[in-house]
Amino acid sequence: MKDYSIKEMSVATALEIYNGRHIGNDLLLIDNVSDIPLPNEPRRMQCLLLALCTAGKATYRVDTVEHLAQAGDMMIVSEGQVIDNYMLSRDCEGISIILSYDFFREIIMGIHELSQLFLFARNHPVCHLNEAEKQNIVNYFGVISQKVADDHHHFRRETVRSLMATMIYDLSNTIYRMQNTGDLRQTRAEKIFMDFIRLVEQNFRQERRVSWYGQQLGITPKYLSESVKTVSHRTPNEWIDNYVAMELRVLLKNSTISIKQISEELNFPNQSFLGKYFKEHVGICPSEYRKGVR
Repeated sequence: MKDYSIKEMSVATALEIYNGRHIGNDLLLIDNVSDIPLPNEPRRMQCLLLALCTAGKATYRVDTVEHLAQAGDMMIVSEGQVIDNYMLSRDCEGISIILSYDFFREIIMGIHELSQLFLFARNHPVCHLNEAEKQNIVNYFGVISQKVADDHHHFRRETVRSLMATMIYDLSNTIYRMQNTGDLRQTRAEKIFMDFIRLVEQNFRQERRVSWYGQQLGITPKYLSESVKTVSHRTPNEWIDNYVAMELRVLLKNSTISIKQISEELNFPNQSFLGKYFKEHVGICPSEYRKGVR
């Protein structure tokens, strides 16, 4: 059950505190990590936070686990995670990007290996960059910042999305390097979670039963649920619904096929069932979403 006592953080709520360069409620750039709008009390992330520490150090907790970031470290805090106890040293410097998960998934849509790498980062939220990798991120940030500031660029959002995709490829290469070092071997639960997500990405359009995924992995639905919840703090059903809802958003926003065709493509019994499902998970009906109503 969702913990309603913990306030949420999104690009929109961050903008209420820090009015930096941004694109709607999809992306916010922060020039100094000391300005990241994170109070000491817990916040449940409804966005993706990327922060590069260039000097000093920062300490913070993610899902009750304490982390330390120093110069050259990239911090990655993912959707659904709870961050608190955020403290910086007096000499701490760095840059940060906050992304809505809609925009992030739009950037990596269809690139399953990238989403796999960022899932790995959920449990290893601090990765150390070498000097070249660190400078790359700083350079990307500068170019992205210039494009975000250009309000008159007709393709501003698309240009920023492309630049972010390139930056994320480079960052994912660092995560890949981390993933394959001998001292970061996956636990049994982490392996089950990653295998489950890989299966979901391949099959969510046709198959949404947790029992089916457990059968494919050779484990019971209960053991699958326990492992996924331990690693990600979400249930398998929540992950499956997340992928289905995002695919629906993408098809409604970026295609012209009818809602009836979409319901058939995603194996819904009928268009009416799809409408109820979408409203339950997104908050509005598919036709309103397609028209741009929020």
